[in-house]
Amino acid sequence: MLAANLLAPNAGLIFWTAIIFTLLLFLLSKFAWGPVTKALAEREQTIDASIRRAELALAEAKQLQADNDAARRAAEADARKLLADANEAADRARTQRVDELNAELAQRREQAEADLERQKTSLREELRSEVATLAVQAAEKVLRANLDGDANRRLVDDFINTLPSKN
Repeated sequence: MLAANLLAPNAGLIFWTAIIFTLLLFLLSKFAWGPVTKALAEREQTIDASIRRAELALAEAKQLQADNDAARRAAEADARKLLADANEAADRARTQRVDELNAELAQRREQAEADLERQKTSLREELRSEVATLAVQAAEKVLRANLDGDANRRLVDDFINTLPSKN
């Protein structure tokens, strides 16, 4: 029977249970749910602020990366331009040096040709003089009785001077 009493509704028990439950609800709403919901709201605001800061930091990082990429591309372009300028300057210097060497070579060639021409002229004169001397000596032997040496020399020189000059 005791078990039957436990299952039977009792109006006093229901009344005091309802009052205690209402009182418990009031106390929980006053002292527990308010601070808990306030703490949850603060936590939600903190999380939202952290998310906004993270998004701003991400945007800053993306902008910084874009700036770094632009700076890297600009530096690469500057390096390519410097390299092209250096190559161009080297080509100009090489061309200038080749031109200088060609000019020097042409000058030396002209000088060598002039020296060669002077030597040819000098050798021709020596050869004329030698031929004249030999001719005079030969003529002297042949004409020893009629003419003297100076007259023979003048005669041969006059003859050589009338000969056409060949280069």
